[in-house]
Amino acid sequence: MTLLNLTIGELLEKQVNLHPDHEAVVYPELNLRKTYKEFDDMANKAAKGFMSLGIEKGEHVAIWSDNKPEWLTSQFATGKMGAVLVTVNTNYQAKELEYLLKQSEATTLILAESYKGTSYIDILKQVCPELEQADKGKLMSDNVPFLRNIIVLSNEKYPNAYTWNEMIEKGASIADEMLDERKRSLHHDDVINMQYTSGTTGFPKGVMLSHYNIINNGNQIADCMKLTYKDRLCIPVPFFHCFGCVLGVLAAVSKGTTMVILEQFEAEKVMKAVSDEKCTGLHGVPTMFIAELNHPNFSKYDFSHLRTGIMAGSTCPIEVMNDVMNKMGAKEITIAYGQTESSPVFLQTKTDDPAELKASTVGQVHPNVEAKIIVPGTNDEQVQGVPGELCTRGYHVMKGYYNNREATNAVIDSEGWLHTGDLAEMDENGYFKITGRMKDMIIRGGENIYPREIEEFLYQHPGILDVQVIGIPDAKYGEEVMAWIILKDGVSLTEQDIRSYCEGNISYHKIPKYIQFVNEYPMTASGKIQKYKLREIAVQQLEQ
Repeated sequence: MTLLNLTIGELLEKQVNLHPDHEAVVYPELNLRKTYKEFDDMANKAAKGFMSLGIEKGEHVAIWSDNKPEWLTSQFATGKMGAVLVTVNTNYQAKELEYLLKQSEATTLILAESYKGTSYIDILKQVCPELEQADKGKLMSDNVPFLRNIIVLSNEKYPNAYTWNEMIEKGASIADEMLDERKRSLHHDDVINMQYTSGTTGFPKGVMLSHYNIINNGNQIADCMKLTYKDRLCIPVPFFHCFGCVLGVLAAVSKGTTMVILEQFEAEKVMKAVSDEKCTGLHGVPTMFIAELNHPNFSKYDFSHLRTGIMAGSTCPIEVMNDVMNKMGAKEITIAYGQTESSPVFLQTKTDDPAELKASTVGQVHPNVEAKIIVPGTNDEQVQGVPGELCTRGYHVMKGYYNNREATNAVIDSEGWLHTGDLAEMDENGYFKITGRMKDMIIRGGENIYPREIEEFLYQHPGILDVQVIGIPDAKYGEEVMAWIILKDGVSLTEQDIRSYCEGNISYHKIPKYIQFVNEYPMTASGKIQKYKLREIAVQQLEQ
């Protein structure tokens, strides 16, 4: 497959040339509809707006918001004028925001006024007390010394910050020729996007991704889904994460697909959008699909146009996969695997793979990409069918972690292989199965136990909605198995019921010693379950 040597701006302009009047962007809740030509005009105006604030090529522009139209516009506007878009997790609090703004050396912050009842403005004032006295575009803060410009996504005027509309109006002073000249200065291999790893371990690191990385990844993801300009893709996953801005936005734009966007995930709003807009594709993490399938109003909505989409982020139980394919009609749904450091996807199932393969594997390797499994701690390739560390190499591997050469060298070896830290095995047909994180593997009395195997077994219990298995410290065996279980509505089970279900079906040493029934799991804003937090809670309970 030929790789694309395009910038993000050129990718959009390619679709304007092919399908200028085709619908590009739909926000059902905002009653907003834009064709590819209209959306490109919005991106050009925003690009000139950024230039009018003095933002140079290569400068870092952070964005802290849910999936607002301005977020989408910023992705392509920065792609046209060469600033690096730094994505900020919507759940961040003051210390996390301060760390990211300082570490990323962002000179501009675009932010929503609030998110889910949390005032982003108040948090920013904690981080930058100097904001109250600052003039627009001239912020000087001790905590975040690089930050100069604040752009608020609001109709209300702020004395110390630009509104989005003020920034757009300022852009009118920039001639089209100046923007064209800036575009010509860009190269597809330039870093254009920086995403901070979710911080499931230690401080988040800024993953540097180029136009080439993420455009080609989006294009290959779209090919796996058989997307065309006739498709309509519903995107309810957050833009600040690769799932939203690459698997969603760039996959869609690479084919001229219509994007149907929700600012935040809400199960019924997603179902309504899919139904009303006749969506052919839908993205989500398994918990999102579970919420939709179990919604009391599920039967009210029309899923007859739904064909494909992506489920990613964590394991999908076979029952959920069958329901998505049969009850929702998404027969060609695909499973994707990757990580931010790999742009992100390099393994994906095909549209015509059977449900069993989609529930038990993460598919085969993408074109133009290599993947291998090694014996952990060595560079020796693992025997087929035996778990080892998953590694990948190719166009999609990040440029590195920003200002962190040591961390970069720890994950990318001298031959260019990215070490994922995930345990996987490969079958004779080249399908990969993720068996856990190297850090998640439980070693009980010298036996290696893979949480995924126990989770998949427990998912088959008719009363269990979701399950997460972790290892916790044990004086005798080193580690013991613990299961955190969410039951289906109206179901009541005891710890003994779970153990009885396991006895005679899985090995004795894999049966959970500890069982906790809960209503929810601690999650990152992108829908990843934070097992380390489950472990912390369990250790505290044990100590008590």
